[in-house]
Amino acid sequence: MEAVSYTAQWTAAARAVESERGDEAMFDDPFARELAAPRGFELLEKYGGGGLLPFIAIRTKYLDDSIEAILGDSGIRQIVFIAAGMDTRAFRLAWPPGVTVYEVDHEALVAEKRRRLAELGARPTTERREVAADLAGQWLPALYDAGFDRDQPTLWVAEGLMFFLTREQASGLLAVLGSASAAGSWLAVDFVSKALLRSPFSRAFLEGLREDGTPWLFGTDEPEEFLADTGWKVRELKEPGEPGAGQGRWPYEVQPRDRRGAPRSWLVRAEFAGR
Repeated sequence: MEAVSYTAQWTAAARAVESERGDEAMFDDPFARELAAPRGFELLEKYGGGGLLPFIAIRTKYLDDSIEAILGDSGIRQIVFIAAGMDTRAFRLAWPPGVTVYEVDHEALVAEKRRRLAELGARPTTERREVAADLAGQWLPALYDAGFDRDQPTLWVAEGLMFFLTREQASGLLAVLGSASAAGSWLAVDFVSKALLRSPFSRAFLEGLREDGTPWLFGTDEPEEFLADTGWKVRELKEPGEPGAGQGRWPYEVQPRDRRGAPRSWLVRAEFAGR
């Protein structure tokens, strides 16, 4: 799990680049540039080929829209960001009244993010609670201690996380989320395909991650089946470049779903199917 906080720097750098596109930007994250320090832009330059920049922009916008849509449709008022990294949605989105946002990540990152945001004078736009916890261990007690109510429906957001885990770890994490989910809970998450992890197109990018000790480990070519096995029913599945997922901003052709072996990224909204 430590790899996730490391990559938080170049994810923030990518969000800064998108935010600075001006009127063409898909979103505005005014804190991203400062949160990308110390190595975010250096790493982004190293990894930035192969569609990484447009993918992070599209994923960010898709999850922004997913949060708005799910909260609007479901009335959920409890949101948990898993491995939140340098995410700033609690500061930059317009939240409905009564929303509480929980941000879960390891203690050192939580403290550093708090320090930087305080220096920037950032103020959350809804109730925000930090949860310092090791996701590789028993982390739910820390979430409960922060005030989380497992009897209330929850929106879980796991962004840029699953490919750093093994299949067993990813499945186990989703099962843990289910164990703390009341009826009516939702999940917003992204995956990559197995084919992407094997693609020559991705080789240089993936080798760079391995060299830096942050390899991508898990992909699935059948996200609906994988999520169903862990208690989640896919309600929306998109790929970058489709309508509602960066159409017009993705530099590659979206391949038909029945084309086997095509490298893919998945953007998903799923509903909890029950304990």
